[in-house]
Amino acid sequence: MYQIQKELNRYHLLMASKSCLFFSFFTLILLISLVSHPTSAHRLLKEEKLSGFDFLKHLQGCHKGDKVKGIHNLKNYLHNFGYLSYKNQSHSADDDFDDLLESAVKTYQLNYHLNVTGFLDSETVSKMIMPRCGVADIINGKTRMESGKKSGHHDNSTSFHTVSHFSFFPGNPKWPASKYALTYAFLPGTANQAMNPVSRAFKTWAGNTHFRFSRVQNPRDADIKIGFKSRDHGDGNDFDGRGGTIAHAFAPQDGRFHYDGDEPYAVGATRGAYDFETIALHEIGHLLGLHHSSVEGAIMYPEISTGVTKGLHRDDIQGIQVLYNV
Repeated sequence: MYQIQKELNRYHLLMASKSCLFFSFFTLILLISLVSHPTSAHRLLKEEKLSGFDFLKHLQGCHKGDKVKGIHNLKNYLHNFGYLSYKNQSHSADDDFDDLLESAVKTYQLNYHLNVTGFLDSETVSKMIMPRCGVADIINGKTRMESGKKSGHHDNSTSFHTVSHFSFFPGNPKWPASKYALTYAFLPGTANQAMNPVSRAFKTWAGNTHFRFSRVQNPRDADIKIGFKSRDHGDGNDFDGRGGTIAHAFAPQDGRFHYDGDEPYAVGATRGAYDFETIALHEIGHLLGLHHSSVEGAIMYPEISTGVTKGLHRDDIQGIQVLYNV
């Protein structure tokens, strides 16, 4: 009986040792796997650090004739903002820096007053990765942002000859003359702290145009609807998470204006946050019919930075007056 018990103890000890060995081996394999292949959560964290358009940074120095991994992302960027379109879609997905891409880069450089080389230099990359409005710079093949007034403008108040760089959407869509009193409403979920800055932006535009704006409570009754959206939100103009595109609005008489809900916002110039009112001034310009301007000081300039505030520029006011002939 003692011998049987002894054998049973040896058997249990052996099985326990095997179990421990198996567990240690499994743990070792798991640790190796984690080191060699980061988990999805870890990959997502790494991707979050590459915010906005930072994926373009490693393409600095690329030029025609290069084949570099990631050039297809540059093609997608330029396609989204109206600079590039391929008849053969297979070329849009490859990593070849071809003639069409060089031409698109040159047009981008022209619009942003950079050296027009077609070469992806540091200045061009620095400009491309800046946060910006999600509305394309070029729509339906229009090649320049300076299309609203091609000739010089004589300002009688200063006697200086200045050049205007505002532009309009294709076809110059605008609100009819009978529709100068516009209503706006906030969609459910809009941050309370955004409402007063947006209302101030409407007042600023009212003070420089023939328009009058009034707030209504029900969005169904409003000409203009303001809200916060994220990623794919059903209007065909997806947001991209933190950084990248910050907001967008549509030409008259659509009336939709969306902030990207994944971005940090604040009232006034706050480090690391976008000013509600500055963004609203830009997007209301779109709602009234202004497209982008190549004047960096203009509110209709496409790029939007954190920690700053901007107001209407002479170029913005001239643009809206020309569009509505007032």
